[in-house]
Amino acid sequence: MTAPTGPLAGIRILDLTSVLFGPYAAQILGDWGADVVKIETLDGDMWRYAGLFRNRGMSGQFMAVNRNKRSLALDLKHPDGKTVLQRLIPTADVLLTNVRPAAMARLGFGYDACAALNPRLIYAAATGFGQDGPWAARPAFDEIIQASSGLASSIGSDDEPQFVPSLIGDKICGQALAGAVSAALFSRERSGRGQLVEVPMLETIAGFNSIEMLGGYAFDPPIGPAGYKRMKERKPVRTKDGWMTMLPYSGDNWCAFFAAVGRPELIDTLQVRDPVARAENIDRIYAAMAEIAPSRTTAEWEELLLRLDVPHTAFAKISEIGEQEHLKAVGLFEAIDHPSEGSIRQARPATRFSEAPPNLHRPTPRLGEHSREVLLEAGYSTAEIDALVEAKAVGEG
Repeated sequence: MTAPTGPLAGIRILDLTSVLFGPYAAQILGDWGADVVKIETLDGDMWRYAGLFRNRGMSGQFMAVNRNKRSLALDLKHPDGKTVLQRLIPTADVLLTNVRPAAMARLGFGYDACAALNPRLIYAAATGFGQDGPWAARPAFDEIIQASSGLASSIGSDDEPQFVPSLIGDKICGQALAGAVSAALFSRERSGRGQLVEVPMLETIAGFNSIEMLGGYAFDPPIGPAGYKRMKERKPVRTKDGWMTMLPYSGDNWCAFFAAVGRPELIDTLQVRDPVARAENIDRIYAAMAEIAPSRTTAEWEELLLRLDVPHTAFAKISEIGEQEHLKAVGLFEAIDHPSEGSIRQARPATRFSEAPPNLHRPTPRLGEHSREVLLEAGYSTAEIDALVEAKAVGEG
């Protein structure tokens, strides 16, 4: 363990979230220096047991979104467990939860109850659906949001929707939640007051997806079909010995590309100079590029396109991403010596702060690893903690 150095050093967060959306947001805030206390049930966050692991309860997926946290195992259905959380809330700057709001209220930890304990508290609710809508009480998971937001239709089609094979909704919303909490903390610096922050998944992803995908439906009445034709036409192209993505973007890019490959007549035939005509012809333009691509090897294309300043890249295998030239040079993936899990690999915080650089200051905790430490800080005596553990109100690892 090292001291946190990020811009949120000194901020304390109670993280009552599980799986991915909330924990990812809390980890970002922890990476940025916050003291994050992850409050888990006595059985632990279910994400601990998802995916591959060396030791039960410490899966790679769990460790990827729960570093820079301390773990307190607490039974909030036990009266003594509730008392512990009530005692911790006045010490916190932020409470994060992805427990459905009605359930939090039944536990006695809805926004109003928590604000009464700490008026400066930022109470951040990670919800599936906005709480002022008819779907407020529904459960939500990533695929539910991909389906209901229009994202799956955009990736596939209206007739045959497809999911992004990644928990993209959870991760995007986690980043949105981390930003929202930071903004609320800044607001509190000016007003002195805490507030309720809600980041609903459906609204966040529907808005995110709509930027380009509304297409002609961005106008009322619509002036054309929904969707972004250019994205449907952008596909990997096969080279002589592999695959690439070539992305000439501007008129100058396309002119330079077709001239360099000995097909200058396509500049006028496909009208690549005019942005409107280029957009209308984009399927023919990409088809021409795909026809030309097998004439060179991937390395030959990279040399040519780099010289032309045309956006491009070869494809990286996920199993080899740590060896990708740029990511290896910037040291994105770090080897971490975890005290119980041995050597693991994780991506360091990507965001840079020149005056307060984020750091990896705590390894991912075992379930209840810091229960005793956190309660001692809250003023409990060793005997009181022993009694809480004996009563199964608190668990320790």
